[in-house]
Amino acid sequence: MIHKSVVDIQAGRIPGFVRQFLQCEPNGRLRDIPVLPATRLLIDLEVQEPSVDLRMMTHVILSDLGATLQIFKLAGQVYGSVDACPVRIEDCISDLGLRECMAALSVPTAMHDDLRNGIADIWSHSREIAQHAQLIAEDTQEVHPEEAYLVGLCHLIGHLPQLLGWDRQADRTTDDAGMGVELARRWLLPRFVVEALLETQMDGSPSPWPRILEAAHARASRSSFDCVSSKDPRRRYLHVV
Repeated sequence: MIHKSVVDIQAGRIPGFVRQFLQCEPNGRLRDIPVLPATRLLIDLEVQEPSVDLRMMTHVILSDLGATLQIFKLAGQVYGSVDACPVRIEDCISDLGLRECMAALSVPTAMHDDLRNGIADIWSHSREIAQHAQLIAEDTQEVHPEEAYLVGLCHLIGHLPQLLGWDRQADRTTDDAGMGVELARRWLLPRFVVEALLETQMDGSPSPWPRILEAAHARASRSSFDCVSSKDPRRRYLHVV
């Protein structure tokens, strides 16, 4: 029998997305990351129930790259240290509170069609790679499957400044792979994510992460673009608007 993990609330006391979460980046320039409207709708519906299913909330958030990053960014802001931050989304929700997490997911979504399509493509690809990475980790037992999922989900975060039009002129790092590591550190993402992003840049790394991500890309079939993270020459370049 599967038991639901729930957070008890009084029906109607917590309105959906009552305020916008304002995340202040250390350099004051980077913006919030979009959350898919479908994700916000599912969570909004969930919190209208007398009991919120924590497992369901976690699943919905982890299906959305933007939602996942917004929650981890909130944890980083609150705890201020990567070692103090929770490394699991469900722990973030439990520790930070439902109101704060909902506010972190209430970022504006109004955007032009090209940007909306670009976000949909990268979000979908990231989720697909995450799912394959988790299955590979379950088979190989080299890393924890939950960690493999999160690494796969975050493997393209270095492309976000280009995709979302953030100003990168003052950043020391100019390549997307290095930008991914910088953002993971800046947002205090779990240490294993930072390490995985670093190790995927190293030729001949003994770490399992490059092999897992490459195998995940080899299994991927639904992506609508070529991912720069893949070593397959047919899939080397990622076009973003």
